[in-house]
Parts: sequence; structure tokens; C-alpha cells
Amino acid sequence: MKHALSVTREQDFAAWYQAVIAEADMAEDSGVRGCMVIRPWGYGIWERMQKLLDADIKATGHENCYFPLFIPLSYFEKEAEHVDGFAKEMAVVTHHRLIQQDGRLVPDPAAKLEEPLVVRPTSETVIGAAFSRWVQSWRDLPVLINQWANVVRWEMRTRMFLRTAEFLWQEGHTAHATTQEAVEETMKMLEVYRRFAEECVAMPVVAGEKPENERFPGAVSTYSIEAMMQDGKALQAGTSHFLGTTFSSAQNIRFQNAEGQQELAQTTSWGVSTRMIGGLIMVHGDDDGLRVPPRLAPYQIVVVPMLRDNDEDAAIIDYCAGLVAQLNALDVFREPVRALLDRRPAKAAGKRWGWVKKGAPIIIEVGGRDLAGGNVSVLRRDRLYREDGKLDSAILAKDDFVAAAPEMLEAIQQGLFAQASERLQANINRDVADLAALKAHFDASARPGWALVNWAKPTGAALDKVIEWLKGEKLTLRNVPLDAPAAEGACVFTGEPAVERVLVGRAY
Repeated sequence: MKHALSVTREQDFAAWYQAVIAEADMAEDSGVRGCMVIRPWGYGIWERMQKLLDADIKATGHENCYFPLFIPLSYFEKEAEHVDGFAKEMAVVTHHRLIQQDGRLVPDPAAKLEEPLVVRPTSETVIGAAFSRWVQSWRDLPVLINQWANVVRWEMRTRMFLRTAEFLWQEGHTAHATTQEAVEETMKMLEVYRRFAEECVAMPVVAGEKPENERFPGAVSTYSIEAMMQDGKALQAGTSHFLGTTFSSAQNIRFQNAEGQQELAQTTSWGVSTRMIGGLIMVHGDDDGLRVPPRLAPYQIVVVPMLRDNDEDAAIIDYCAGLVAQLNALDVFREPVRALLDRRPAKAAGKRWGWVKKGAPIIIEVGGRDLAGGNVSVLRRDRLYREDGKLDSAILAKDDFVAAAPEMLEAIQQGLFAQASERLQANINRDVADLAALKAHFDASARPGWALVNWAKPTGAALDKVIEWLKGEKLTLRNVPLDAPAAEGACVFTGEPAVERVLVGRAY
């Protein structure tokens, strides 16, 4: 069967991923290594993610704010583990002026900053400094804030949306009076992320705790949601960190408790980024391009008039405009339907395939015959072809389609989640008993999925040995699922009695 993309997932998954981004007009190279221009369709998906997730964040009591892009280097130097974790990725500003020299612009030696400024890789340090000013008494707690921002991490190997030098995200930061409150906050936000991924992105995830070697620099514990891409690799789609007093000690976030004693605040941080768009592509895309879940689609229904440059065209446009108005008056997912009339002066077939590649959930075509019969031609992006390989385009009465549209969008959302859930569950091997079997599992296929194995939580030299073996096999420990069954037997890595089960896989 011929598809809209020149490369298939089976042929070359990495090339397919780049083709989806290009053909769906999602993003393009910017001229700066590792940075991208996010085009309207890609940014529209991010705006939908922002809107839905921002509402969830605010519903849990958090307020939005904004902190500077530039952070004094001294802020990082106060917390050794944190700065060590990000040192190789930091972009640093050292001068504040350029001058002309031999026909070129160069930094002015006389304009060197007294203290270098780090371009924000994450904001624990600068926000911790603010918390130290804001928090004086137990009455000032908890502090619950979030910011939507860009960050810079100087990545060596980049891939659009998945790993870029600059990316967009939200980062939440909180301070609490007790460990219990901070841990509850960490788990609450992990659940917000899990629900957002599954209910909005239609992307099933495994929520769990990261092993010691995978923790965020400076965290006491890190939790993540892990999603499986169609090539079987894992994508860390969101993280929530219990930071304890690591940053409050470094930034002097202290408060007077109800008994008049000074205590360090317990802090958390958590974030989701434009990496989620990369996950959406690799979970839902097919060989014809992107498939966007209706809750995230900038336009859920696109109406394409089939014009012939004759007297009938004006009537077709009016008919389509009326249809769009009817659709936009409907509600789905507790929001108005988002329908678009594509008026561009291009051939209808070209426009149809453009929207197929963008992944618009429903594409409607209207020609002269549809106008005469009061019908529409309906193409659902989640099931594009019939069994005979032809497009599965259904002719429906216009009013019948309008009445059915919200239910159809809900069915597409649920269907995409169901497909991805079935794939996830079918590609987790739960029967690996020892290291030889683990290696055999990942050697047996180019797309082996994951393995859920017994884990003894080794530390020190024993953990280092495990990490070395994993690196040799290009594997990583993903997380310890919160809902994993109790471990029975020996750890596959150390042979010691297992205390929990951990996911192992290749990852982005």
C-alpha cells in the first residue's frame, strides 16, 4: 500500500520520525545547532497541552509566576550535586557587550561580567533564593508556584522535540513545613502528569520511582511517568522530585515553626516539556503522518471544499461555512468543538492529504454532489483505510454528522489510547528470571520493548557494576512501577533477595 510519507516506521523509525515532523509542518531547523522553529501546527499542539495541564496545575492550588532566564553562577555553586549534574550542559554568559574588531563582532574585553550568568537549565536555585526571602514563618507555608518558560541545556546529540538545546516546559516548585506534606505534593503532581498523559495525550504511561542512579541531581527521590514508543523504546515523559532540604539548606529557606524554633523547609519540583510532543508523534503516528488525539488537536474537524472554479463554488463555500458554524456551536470534552474551513486556493486532494499528514482527527470533504444531496464525506484519521486499501471515506447526511461529531471525537480519543495501551502491555516481558535471560530478551529483537525484573536496590560498588553492565547493553533502568506486583526471588543483577521490581529498556 502506498502511504503519504516516503519512509515507513518499519524501514527506518528515526527517519520516519523526522519525516512526520517535516510533512506535518510541526517544526524546522532554526540555523542554531540544537534549536528549532516550532511552526503553528506544532505550537498549536503545545498550546493545547499548556491549556489543559495549566488548568490541572491551578486546580491543585498552584499559582503561575515567572523567574529570570539568567541565573548567577554562585547560586549553582551552593549545591554541589546539583551543579555537577548540570555542569556539562550549562550555557554561560560572560560579557554584556560586543565591539567591532577587524570587521567582526567580538565580545568586548572591557565588558566582562563580574560574575558569569547561567542561561536557565532549571530553576531550583533561583527559585530557592526567592523562597528564602518569602518564607519566614510556618504561616507562609506552603508556597505553591509554577512557571511556563524555556530552558537551555547544551545537548551534544539533538533531535526535534525529544532532545533540543532549548525547549519549552512548565516547572513547578513548592516549599512545605513537613516531609509528609512535601512527599504528598510530589505524589500528587505525579498523578496529575499520569492523568494528563493518559486522558489528554491518550498516551499510556507507567508511573513509578526512579532508581538511585536516575534521580534528579540533588533530589531525595525522583518519580517519573514512562511511555513506550512504537519502536519499543522508553520516553521519560514527566518527572516529580522530592528534594527534601537539599536546596533549602543551600539557599537558606528557613522558617519559624509554631513552637518558635527554626526549621528548614521541605521542597519539591516537577516538570513536563515539549518532549511530550515527541512522545505523541512516536506513540500515535503512522506511515501517513501524525495522528493527533482530539483533545490536543488545534482543529478537531477540518472542512475541505472541493471547488471546480465554476458557479457552484460560492454555494459550496456557504454550505461549508454553515457546517463549521454548526460544529463550533457543539461541545466535546467540556469545551467547544474546534472546526476549521480550509479556504486556501489549492486542490482539494492536496489539502486533504496535508491534513492527513498533520493528523487532524476528522477531515470533511464537500463537493457539488454532497451539496446537492445535503451530505458530507467523512474521513476519520484514526482509521484511514478500508481492508481493500482504499480510503475509508463515509458519506453521511450533514445533519446526521453534526449530531454524531462529538461522540465520534470521543471515540477517536478513546481508540488511540486503547491501541497504545494494548501495545504497551503486550511489549513488557514479565518472565525474565536472570541476567542471561535479560540479555537474551534484548538481543532477540530490534524492538524488544521492556522487561520488568526483580531488583534488590543495590548501592555503592554493586550499583556501579549494574550500571556498567547496562551501559554495555545500551539499556537503562526506567522506574519501579507504583502498581508492580511484589517481588519474589532473586535480583536479576546481583542475585540478592529482591525487594521490588524495576523496568529495564532502551530509551530516548
